[in-house]
This record gives sequence, C-alpha cells and structure tokens, in this order.
Amino acid sequence: MLVLPAPARPLVLLLIACLLTGLPLASWAQEAGVPPKRELRGVWIATVENIDWPSSRNLSPEQQRREYRRILDDHQRTGINAVFVQVRPASDAFYASELEPWSKWLTGTQGKAPAPYYDPLPFLIEEAHNRGMEFHAWFNPYRATMDTLTRRLAPNHPFRQHPEWFLRFSGKLLYNPGLPEVRAYINRVIMDVVRRYDIDGVHFDDYFYPYPEARRVIEDQDAYARFNPDNLKLADWRRQNVNLLIRDLHDSISSTKRWVKFGISPFGVWRNQRTDPNGSDTRAFEGYDGLYADALEWTRQGWVDYVLPQLYWSTGFAVARYPTLVEWWARNANGRHVYIGHGAYRMLENTKADTVWRNPRELPRQVRLNRTFPSELQGSVFFSSKSLLANPLRTTDSLRQHEFRYPALPPAMPWIDAVPPLPPARLALTASPAANVLTWQPAPPAPDGDRAAYYALYRFTPEQTPRPDDPRNLLALVRPRPGTGLVFADTTARPGQAYAYYLTALDRLHNESRPVWVRTTGRAAEVVVAQAPPEPAPAPAPEPVAAPAPQPATVPSGENPPPRPPVARPAPTTPAPTKVKVKTKTRKRGGFFERIFGGRR
Repeated sequence: MLVLPAPARPLVLLLIACLLTGLPLASWAQEAGVPPKRELRGVWIATVENIDWPSSRNLSPEQQRREYRRILDDHQRTGINAVFVQVRPASDAFYASELEPWSKWLTGTQGKAPAPYYDPLPFLIEEAHNRGMEFHAWFNPYRATMDTLTRRLAPNHPFRQHPEWFLRFSGKLLYNPGLPEVRAYINRVIMDVVRRYDIDGVHFDDYFYPYPEARRVIEDQDAYARFNPDNLKLADWRRQNVNLLIRDLHDSISSTKRWVKFGISPFGVWRNQRTDPNGSDTRAFEGYDGLYADALEWTRQGWVDYVLPQLYWSTGFAVARYPTLVEWWARNANGRHVYIGHGAYRMLENTKADTVWRNPRELPRQVRLNRTFPSELQGSVFFSSKSLLANPLRTTDSLRQHEFRYPALPPAMPWIDAVPPLPPARLALTASPAANVLTWQPAPPAPDGDRAAYYALYRFTPEQTPRPDDPRNLLALVRPRPGTGLVFADTTARPGQAYAYYLTALDRLHNESRPVWVRTTGRAAEVVVAQAPPEPAPAPAPEPVAAPAPQPATVPSGENPPPRPPVARPAPTTPAPTKVKVKTKTRKRGGFFERIFGGRR
C-alpha cells in the first residue's frame, strides 16, 4: 500500500492558486514536484527470435504461462501500466488463427499448435489486465519471414497461396506494400484480432519498407507501373502505399471497436533539418526517406492515436541528441499522444559509439526530461522487456525508487471519448480492528453507453487536503470480476485513525468520474454510508473532442519505495455490517475535490 505523507501546505496553496488562475493541473503538478498521475509507462515484449517471451521455443504451455506471469509481476513492481506484446512477428500467429500459421517461436515448428492445446492470446491479455496494464497487440505488417527458406513454411503460410504478393530483400520475404490486395489482407488479419480478442490497442513498430542496404534494390517495379494512377514519383508512391494501409486500418478499427487505440513507433528521426526545414537539428538516417514512413502525416490526418518515436540515443550523442529529438517530437504532436521509446538495451552494450549509456543516471534523466513537456509528451516505453528485467547499472531500481515510485494511470484520449462514467453507487464502509472494508455497486451506463471498467480508490487523513492529481494518495485500483461483488479491504488502515476515502469510476479509455466518498471517525466499529451524488439531468452524449482538422493531403507521404497499490480483484462475499451507522450528508454545491475531477451534476 502507499505511504501517505502529511500534506505540504505550500503545495495546497499552489493548487488553490492554480484553480484561481486557470493554470492546468499538469503544470501545477510539474511545478510542485508532484509525480504525474497520468503517464503511460510501457514495455515492449518481443517474441521474434524469442527475444523476451517465451525464452525458448521448447517451453511447454504451462512453462510459458509461468514465465509470462513472472515477467508481468516484475514489471508491475517497476510501475509499468502497459505492455506491447508482439503477436504477429513474421506473418505468423501467437493466437489461434484461420489466416496464418502458429509461430515457430511459440511451439518450435511453424504451423504446429501448442500441446496441450491453448490459445495464448486470451491468457496474455487477461494477465495484463489483472495487473492494471493495457495490452497492445504488436503486429509487423510487412515482414513475412526471417529467411528465404520457403520449404520450411507451413502449408497455410500466405506465401504458399500467393507467392506473387511477396518481395525478396536481404534474405527475407516481405509483403509488397504496393499491391492493393496485400493491404486488404493485412487489414483483414489485424481486424480478425480486433474483433475476437479484448485488446486495448493495435501497435506497429518501425518496419515498413525495409531499411536500405548497399547494392540492394526493392524489386517493386511491376506494382509501381500497375498501381500508380496519380503518376507519383517512386518515393512518393511508396509513402502513399504505407499511408493508405494506415488510413484504412484506422478507419476499420474505429468503426469496429472505438475504444481500441492505434499507434505506431516510427524511427526516431523523421527528417533532418538540412533536408527539410521542418526537420530536427540532427544528422541521422531519416525514416521519411529511408523507410517511406511519414509519421507527421499520420498525426496531421488523425490516422493514429499516438506515435512512439524510437529515441535510442543518449543525451550526448552528437548526430542525434536525445534532448533535441524530444523537443522536436513534443513540438510536432499535432494533437495526438507522444510516448517516447527508450533504448534500455543500450546499457547492456559494450560500444564506444555512445559511451554516455555507461552512466546509470542516463535513462532516469531521459524520463525526467520527458516530464518537462507535460502537455505534449504523455509517457515512456522501454525496449525491451529483457533489458529492463536485467536491471542494467541498477537503472530499474532507480526507476522504482524515484521516477516510478508512485503509480500512474494511462492518459485519456478525448478525441476518441471524453464522456466520464457515472460515479459508483451505494458506497459503504465497515470499520473493524482488522481492516476498513469498502463495498459499492456499479452505476448505470453513462450517456455514451460506457460502464466502469475499473475503479480508483484514494485515501486521505484529516490533515490532508484531497488532491486528485497527486498519485501518492491512490490506494488501489479495483477491477470488477463477473459473478462477484465490488469490495476492497484496506488492511493498512491504522486502528483509531480517521480517514476519508474517495472512490471514482474509470471507463475503458480512462475517463474518470467525479468521486463519491465516506469518512470514518476512527471508532473501533462503525458503518459509514455515502449518499448517492445527485443524478445529472438527462442529456445526449456530447461528441468526443474533435481531432485536429486534417491538413490538405500533400503527396501522401536509495530509499526503498512503498509497495504499489494493488490491482485488486473483488472478494466473492460482502462482510456483514455492524450495528453502528453514520451517514454522510450530501453537499449542495460541488466540493473542492469534485470541481477538480469535473463531471456533470
């Protein structure tokens, strides 16, 4: 449980000043030194070549499950709240698919099902959700193999049915991005997962057209001649092919499950300033020209919900300095989230090219730099899981004890959904020497039809002023489970101590309701019941915050940290109340805490 420090009066005064002056709460939190309550903290879990999970092709299903649970447990202790798990590394599947074969990195042989049989993906998703983590399904859209030995491909590999869809480049088979039927097929594969599984997001990395190599040519001349009605130059045509895939997939996802996010992790440099005045002050490889990936166009058009640039360089790397690129991406967010991809693996390298990575302060310093852009940058993601688990230079320890010492909720995406759920109903507390037990009921759906996906429980002492943007008071996240009641036992409550508990509901996209609350007196046995907040007047659901207007289409182109708040599963039974009963009174006007949380009355 969280250690609840006594309030700092200057922070309270600063918060009041923030409310009076209109200063955003995120800015207040940054200036006051309060850790961010909203921040995506993610990790990539790569399955290709068994980089992160499973650690071997020969593990049994039970060994795979145990290993995955251990990985998530460790990341939960670090404060991770999102995992990006590679479910389609090379036109193969880490899930039951009628379109593509089982992955050889799962079972040892492509096309061979797990034995004893199970579908890993529901398990992977549920275990992440049980720990309060978002699950983003990571797809490689164009990579079909890691070699060109086609005799090893399973009978149901797409190459067997459609060899004309593929290019050979640098010892690999790649889907030809210029073929309309390829784009339609990739869309079909991904939407199959979106429809059948409870994922939170669809994720692409930086692999679009292949990284260029000396004396190697992409043999797509035939597709260029057949499918170029606008007579574009070759480079512009290739960018258009990528853009069409991303645009159409965005439309498919949003029309099928509007809460499923779509994001991409592009190469860290869009273009250099010497190539394009809108580029960054760098002298590095350019994703726009080298991979035909126009990340700025994707955000300008609203085709992605976030970009996650891979900034795997240090603060001192001359040709691509981390601070320079962080500032550039912050300036070019175009109204979408920007999470920064950190190269945790760099600390395990023995290289003379970028020796700053030998400094154990480098990675924490990068995270702190991100937070100096609280309105433009919304989080950090680390490559990869194995590197973070290795605790290189004790950096993971540093994150746990300092930067990620307190929990954070993933940021909301108002362009998808800005309507909070209704507050929880019938909140009651039963005090006993062993624990303060809170129970409540789910509220009806919000005007947009959404119900609560989980609940946030905050705890305050009488000396504290409720501050909802301060995660140090976040006691627990509670996710409902079918067939059980909603209950949380606060076993860390001190006997005789009075507390105020504030409970909010959050929907799938992390919009937070206004709170309901109960206050205890510290007596040994009491029941406290919160009255229901006033019902809002019926009103049509407001439209989500509009996305940025699409631009005219150019040529498409030390101290031990306190334990983390548990992600609690409700207990199956509700304890019987004692006889003493105290009811709190309904306030006639919105209180301090309510005004900060917002929500309709």
